[in-house]
Amino acid sequence: MVLRATSFRRAEPLGETPFDIVVLDADERHIRRKRITLQHGDEILVDFEKSVKLEHGDCLVLEDGRVAEVIAAEEHLMEIRACSPEHLIQLAWHIGNRHLPAQIEPQRILIRRDRIIRHMLETLGAAVSDVSEPFHPEHGAYHTHEH
Repeated sequence: MVLRATSFRRAEPLGETPFDIVVLDADERHIRRKRITLQHGDEILVDFEKSVKLEHGDCLVLEDGRVAEVIAAEEHLMEIRACSPEHLIQLAWHIGNRHLPAQIEPQRILIRRDRIIRHMLETLGAAVSDVSEPFHPEHGAYHTHEH
């Protein structure tokens, strides 16, 4: 019998202890209906009414009341740094113009590794380095995984 999760709760400090966890990358955390495997091997069917963007620490609520915590997976990313705030805005524009998922922070931008985009950004004067960390991109107004 496959367990089902039909709802979720946003991350809560000092919430209940989950019975298991699931590690998902940024794309996998944007979900509506999908079968996923928890860390200890149980399979669950996520079956939400609408597509949801789960965040690190959110909990899937199973039909039997137990919860499974969502952990943001480390991903292979590029960290982009600029020489000024204005330069960072210019780089963000070029990244957005290519419709790339990006995590925009005050001092840097994170995107998935891509050698062609790396070359473009370095040509524009960006300092680009490889990092591995959880990815929390803004998906934008037109992003969807429902096909």
